[in-house]
Amino acid sequence: LAMVTVMGSLVSPLSVKADQIDAPYLALGADLNETEKSTVLSLLEINEADLSSYQVITVTNADEHKYLDSSVIGTRALSSVLIEKKDKGNGIKVTTSNITYCTTGMYQNALATAGVTDADVRVAGPFNISGTAALVGAMEAYSNMTGETLKAENADAATEELVTTSDLGEAIGDKGQAEELVGAVKEAVVSQDLSDPEEIEAVVDDAAKEMNIQLSDEDKQKIVSLMEKISSLDLDVDSLKEQAKDLYNKLESLDLNINQEQVKGFFDRIVSWCKNIWNSIFG
Repeated sequence: LAMVTVMGSLVSPLSVKADQIDAPYLALGADLNETEKSTVLSLLEINEADLSSYQVITVTNADEHKYLDSSVIGTRALSSVLIEKKDKGNGIKVTTSNITYCTTGMYQNALATAGVTDADVRVAGPFNISGTAALVGAMEAYSNMTGETLKAENADAATEELVTTSDLGEAIGDKGQAEELVGAVKEAVVSQDLSDPEEIEAVVDDAAKEMNIQLSDEDKQKIVSLMEKISSLDLDVDSLKEQAKDLYNKLESLDLNINQEQVKGFFDRIVSWCKNIWNSIFG
């Protein structure tokens, strides 16, 4: 799916007072009718009479279209997000209700790419919805809550990551494996500072092989394209692991052996093959 490049800042944060950072931030879909709004608030365990205790913003369909291709989202802004800033070390924790397309791990990993840190995030729809656009609400709410402008290139990569991982989950029929594969490749790309498409493709191949995942050429290229974008960001692998703990703890339990030696071995095999061809012709 084509992604819309984010231009400029993610959002112009509202003036944030120190005590407001402690208040939960609620991003409501602007097109919710009253019944749908009541359903969403109930799912988020918010009493409508207590809304004054929350910082509330609305996210419009136009806001969503700034970051997501029209084929990814509908014409109404329905997904809503409750986000609360937590102490350092909390990481990003996500729960969902009525979200059918995106897993909690997908949100967690994409939010870490966006630059969100130490926050509890709850995503809800009034009925079963894909939930892709909820990432926009989460990023905007976080920016307004903290007064920190998320970098445009990080927000752009995060939205592409969520869509690519969701699409991959549909393609291979296992959302959990999709988030683990993308997370494992991202860890290797960031930790090894990989940017060459062939090096990244070698890592994708190794990860897919170790996880016994069959990738189409199209899906593989989507992951490589995403990782090229992620490689240009100033990401820290330790921070990623700290923020997306649930995902990376699962990766550790899988005991994947994706490292620089595998990438080097891939290119050694190519060099050896080329030498053999050369020798067979001119030797």
